[in-house]
Parts: sequence; structure tokens; C-alpha cells
Amino acid sequence: MVYLSRISNTTVQKHKQLKSRIKTFFRGDVATDEKTLEKFSRDASLFYVRPEIVVFPKNTEDIRRLVTFVAESKRNGENISLTARSAGSDMSGGDLSTSIVVSMTKYLNHLKKIGKNFAVTEPGVYYRDFEKETLKRGLLLPTFPASREICTVGGMVANNSGGEKTPAYGKTENFVRQIKMVIRDGTECVFEPLSMQKLEKKKNLNNAEGDIYRRMFSLIDENYEAIKSAKPNVSKNSAGYYLWNVYDRDNDVFDLTRLITGSQGTLGVITEATLGLVKPKPYSRLLVIFLKEIKDVAKIANIVLQFKPECFESYDDNTFKVAMKFLPDLAKQMKTGLLKIAWQFLPEFFMGITGGAPKLVLIAQFAGDTPQECDGAARTAQKSLDEFHIKTKVTKSEEEAEKYWTVRRESFNLLRKHMRGLRTAPFIDDFVVLPKYLPKFLPRLYKILDATHLLFTVAGHVGDGNFHIIPLMDLTDPKTPRIIKDISEKVYNLVLDFHGSITGEHNDGLIRSPYLKKMYGKKIYSLFEETKRIFDPDGIFNPGKKTGSSIKYAFDHLDKSA
Repeated sequence: MVYLSRISNTTVQKHKQLKSRIKTFFRGDVATDEKTLEKFSRDASLFYVRPEIVVFPKNTEDIRRLVTFVAESKRNGENISLTARSAGSDMSGGDLSTSIVVSMTKYLNHLKKIGKNFAVTEPGVYYRDFEKETLKRGLLLPTFPASREICTVGGMVANNSGGEKTPAYGKTENFVRQIKMVIRDGTECVFEPLSMQKLEKKKNLNNAEGDIYRRMFSLIDENYEAIKSAKPNVSKNSAGYYLWNVYDRDNDVFDLTRLITGSQGTLGVITEATLGLVKPKPYSRLLVIFLKEIKDVAKIANIVLQFKPECFESYDDNTFKVAMKFLPDLAKQMKTGLLKIAWQFLPEFFMGITGGAPKLVLIAQFAGDTPQECDGAARTAQKSLDEFHIKTKVTKSEEEAEKYWTVRRESFNLLRKHMRGLRTAPFIDDFVVLPKYLPKFLPRLYKILDATHLLFTVAGHVGDGNFHIIPLMDLTDPKTPRIIKDISEKVYNLVLDFHGSITGEHNDGLIRSPYLKKMYGKKIYSLFEETKRIFDPDGIFNPGKKTGSSIKYAFDHLDKSA
């Protein structure tokens, strides 16, 4: 679907004028051409939001000057803002804007340093390239999401990404050591953990940085118990601002990096991050569990978790069918031949033919320092499931395990690329509850989903109780917004009944920000609003995300293209 008819000559002229003004101080590229604007009107979400202009900063100085320009223009009455964007793999619409999009991947894409157990990087570095370099030193950032081949490290910090290794390592927030960010007055500030003595020095600064520290400390200190109580009781959370992580009274540490991580660019523009790295275990084995029905999945998951798998993932029969339907693409992703991959999946094909196709496949990865160590752990976990009389297997090689990982990681991208008439609609795609609640939670969830009569795929991190549910929908149908709203309300109410989070990894963006008040209540949400005002009183950084959101705005910007 072409959107050019929506653009008036007046709007085109306005874009050109804004471009001319920015070009007077900006060394990087400034684009208003149709191809670029169309590209940056979409991400991996279900939205279409067309920007006025896209800029590609060459360096931090470009960003500093841009922030200063936008802040002054906003104070002079212009409706103008900045939204930082890297790979555009966000599934919540968090990197979409009607104003200025700041693209990081073209120039701010340098991995500056790899140390003994850390790396210093600019935000536009693709994770695949980052990992390639760190692995040369035997090091890994283990919080990569399923989109590891297309996401950036900056996006991982902005969204507080997690993924398959979360059971062992947690999320990106656990690895952020320092962040450089341009704040509201155009200053690049260094944010890192501070002792009380260093915090006092920051609070005494007579500038915007000092104001942020003074007011953020007061906000958190005065509401300390309420904030601590508001922390979701889940294995991982990307909803709201993580105020509970900032001030550690027991150890006298104040750390605003724990707030900036996961803030989706709403507090400033990140220019550099220092991230901790780990030495990955050299060997692994996969325990694959085939379930014909889901009634025992919670019991099985909780048993397997006792053996401490490094990863514990799942995907359903619809996900497997998608993978088989688009087998050539899967073969390309695995860098193997079509006949070879078809042969590798022959046992699963046979299960389907004989009526034993699994409703759900669980994959638990056990890592170790020797092949014997991880093989032993996988087989001990396998033995513990004998009472369920289900089909299981332990993989014998990395190659055999890779086919299961590829199905798990690539199903969403395959759907996005190939479905015609129906669109992937990620809106309840990331909720999380504690695994102990799954026996009661899952039957109620499936009752809601079955009543929709939609085709959907279910995959996720069963070890964390974190599920990614992707319905396939016709976004041109006028009933679609009502259906999305109805399903969201029912699923989120269920999630909150079990003390969960509406987003474990993918963050709030356009689709979930309107539900933050429901999740946290008026008091905590008001503290989120005050946090936004402290960092961004003029509302120039990625407005409409986290706070100031509107479900109507989101539905008005559904991407109805084919």
C-alpha cells in the first residue's frame, strides 16, 4: 500500500525547510526522500508512523547539536521531537515517530574496545558483529534476543533485552556498567554506579545533570518503600521505568544506568555503553521434549528447572508448521542444503504422519566445561521425566541441536516475510508469570486464545514463564482494533491476576504503554510521569512511549499495508 497520497505539498515544503535548518549545523546525512521515510515508518511491530525527517549522525557532536536545536525549537512552540533508532527490530513500535528519527547504524557503529571482561560500544553496532568480535576473545554478551542476527547492541540496552540464556544470566540490565547519554541541554553525561560521596558531588552540579541527580534521588528516596514494593515478582520485566533498581540503600549505591536501561530512548539519546561479558561454557547438550498436550507442561517445566538448564525454550505445533512450510528459508538461515535439512527433520515429519505430532516442543540446553558434564546433566533431567511417559531425546551434536534453535528463533521472521493477506500482530507477545503459576495460568490463557478463533503461534522462554504469542490478523478489517483491545484486556487482566508483567523483554512502545497504569496503579505511574519530566521537561525524547501514551493513537496507526 502506498502512502504518498497522504502527503500534501505543504508537508513536503515543511520537511525541506526542517532539513535546511538542520543541515546548517549537522555533519551527518539528512534525508526526506520517500524511500527513506517509508523505510523508517515501520519496524517489526504492527504500526505505521511516518517521520518528517530521518537523520544519520556522524558523531556525538551531531547528536549534541541536534538535541540543543530540538529543545530550543520545542520551547519556541514547534511540535518537534527526537526518536533514536538502530536496527528497527522493535516489536512494540518504540522506535517510530512523526517527527525526527535519529538512525544510529550508519555511522555510530564502532566497537571501541574489548577488555578482559567488558566491551565499550556505540549503539549502532549489530549484535551479530559484536558477538563475532567478543567470541574471538572467548567472551560473550549472553542477553541476546531471538532477533540476534538483526538487532543492535544499542537496541538491546534501550529495550533491556533478554533471551534464551536469561535463566542463567538474567537480562541486559545485569551487564550495563556505564552509559554515555546526551541529556536535555545537549550535554553528553557519563552515568555509572555512584557511592553516596560521588552522588553528592553530582547533586551539587549547577546544570541539567545536577538537577537530574537531585530530583531523581529525592523522588526515589521519598517513595522508597512504595517503589520497592512495586517491582514485579517475575524473572524478568521490561514494563515501565525500573525505579526500584536505582538506589540500593543497603550498599549505598545510586545507579541511574539501571533506569536508563530499558527506557526506550525516552530520557535522552544513548551514545555509548560499557557492557560486562562472560566466558561461555564450551559445550552443550539439548534435551528435547515432545508434548502431545499441554496439561503437564507446567509440572514438566518445574522439574526440568531443578537441573538448572542454561536455556529452556518452547514452540508450538503452529510454529513448527510455519517452519516446514518455509523450509527453503530455514535451510538458508542454517546455511545448509534443502535436502539435508529435510532429512534432519524426517523424525518430526514421521511423528506428524503417524498422528503423534507434538502440540508443544520444549528444548532445555545444559552447558558445561566438558561434553560429559553437559551430556550427563541432560540425561539426568531426561530420566526425571519417565513418569510422564512422553517422547524425549538428547541431541548428539551441535548440528542436531541447531535445527531446533533455528525453528524457535526464526518463526516470527518467516511469518513476517511470507504471509499474504494476514499480518503478524505482536500485541500480547511478551507477558511473563512465574513458572510456579503455569499449572493454573496456562489453561485459562488457552481458553481466552481458543475463543478468538485466530491462527496464532506460541513460542517462548518456558523456563521464565515468558511467552511470545503472535496472532495472524487482517489489519484492514475494521473490527481488528476492537479484537486487539478485547484480547489485550483479557490477557493482561489474567497476567496481573498471577502477579506477572505485561512485557518481559520487548518493552512498552506504542502497544503496551497505555496499560502501564493498569499494571502499576496510579501512584507508581505518577512517579513514572515525574521521572519523564525530570529528564525531559520539554518532551523532546521519544514522546508517547512509557508515559503520555494513547491506545487510540496506536490503533490509528495500524499498518494496513499488504
